[in-house]
Amino acid sequence: MRLFDLSSVPQDEAPVTGFLDQLCHRFEFEYAAYAGFNSMDGSVHGFVNYPDAWKEHYSKSQFEGIDPTLRMAARSVAPVDWSRLEHDRDFATVFKSARDFGISDRGLTIPIRGPYGDLGMLSVTRDCTPAEWRSLKRKVMVDLQGVAAHVHDAVMRSGLVMRAVRVPSLSSREREILQWIAAGKTQQDVSDILSISHRTVEVHMRSAREKLHALTTPQAVARAIAMRIIQPL
Repeated sequence: MRLFDLSSVPQDEAPVTGFLDQLCHRFEFEYAAYAGFNSMDGSVHGFVNYPDAWKEHYSKSQFEGIDPTLRMAARSVAPVDWSRLEHDRDFATVFKSARDFGISDRGLTIPIRGPYGDLGMLSVTRDCTPAEWRSLKRKVMVDLQGVAAHVHDAVMRSGLVMRAVRVPSLSSREREILQWIAAGKTQQDVSDILSISHRTVEVHMRSAREKLHALTTPQAVARAIAMRIIQPL
């Protein structure tokens, strides 16, 4: 299963930009996440306002393959309160790590099914007492379900999913190294700047070239700029 972070895809006019932050402010949540499934290749695409460190850890740990907040919501037509998952081993695995990043395991996932068999899910979370959580849910649930459908429809209309599939999924280190190379630095320069070995730089560069289907480093840099994976300097 492949995971695409839609926030890394260029979004000149994407209607979802900043929307999750507004949602959290309006409904008094701490974090929100949209996830959708591509039925053609089984990939998961997402747009979240979680901290970057947690997003990177989640991706590296491949939690999208075991996350029960996604798995159960994908089978449900009704919102899934995460309290129903507290005895699930995979839930404990994911959210034991999440707490290290300041993310609560008190949350809710709302499934959204589109007219063409498309599936999306909006998850929200807040660190609060059980009584506060019950009160908040009663207050916002109806409006939140409407917002969830709006987010899903906006993502589907924006074409972000297809753009994510077309953009190679480079790691943050690969993008960082390419950006330095684009700035005119040699591989030895990059090694010194990032305090990593020359061999490590080369391994990341080789991986980036393969993902970009580039024969040379300059070609990889040019393609990364054209795809707006890195910025021209």
